[in-house]
Formats: sequence, C-alpha cells, structure tokens
Amino acid sequence: MQRCRGVWHSPRVSLRPIDPSVLRVDDDGVTLLGGWSATSGLRHFPRAPVCPFTGADDVEALDLPRCGTLWLHTQVNVSPPGYAGPVPYGLGIVELDGEPLLRVVSRLAGEGLTSGMSVWLDGEEVPGPDGEPAMTWVFHP
Repeated sequence: MQRCRGVWHSPRVSLRPIDPSVLRVDDDGVTLLGGWSATSGLRHFPRAPVCPFTGADDVEALDLPRCGTLWLHTQVNVSPPGYAGPVPYGLGIVELDGEPLLRVVSRLAGEGLTSGMSVWLDGEEVPGPDGEPAMTWVFHP
C-alpha cells in the first residue's frame, strides 16, 4: 500500500548531489541509491558492491522508495565537526516502504514530527565538502 501523499519536486534539482554514489538528483526529484542481493533477499543503503549482511557479491542497483514511516527522531543543536550548514536540524530513522524491511538514517524537516507518521523524500541544499552548495536528502511529513 502506498502511503505517500505525493512527491514534491524541488525547484533546486539543478544542484549537484552531495555524494553521487548515494543520491541521484534529476527531473524526477531526489532518489536514494540502494542495493538488493538475491542471495540474502535484503535491501541496503547506501549501495555497496557486496551485501553488507552476508557478503554475497550479487548486489543489484535499486532505486529506493521515496516514502516511508518515521521510526525515531531527534533534534541536533550543535554542529558536528566540519559541518557548515544550519542548526538546529532534525535527524532520525525512516523505515522505507516496501519489502524487505530497510531503515535509513536521514535529515528530517517539518514541525510536529512523531514516530509512526508518514514521510516522503525531498532534496535540501547544504554546503558541500568544498563549500559550494550541494543537494542532500531530507524526509518530511
């Protein structure tokens, strides 16, 4: 069952992804790049050449769902070393739609976040490693 209310397409999609190995930014919006192993039957993020759970080397590229359920959340009030973006910001674990189960750590945006609520993927502009603007991922209600 698709619980996502829709995918909002950011007008900022022309920004480069903060890490093109984990995130694609195009006209369809933002997509997290994961992997799936037929041997283990498990999805993972970020994509790796071998299954992180079993070591199987049959990983196939997988575009991950843009919708999920907020599982856990907190607010970060102090910048981690090397981070030049705004604080405070939300951080949490999102259980992505689909099977098998996959939870990802993500930035969060929006007010009134509660565990169990439906969230969807969007892009967020942050300073990249070189100080230039880059696109990262964020989930919001």
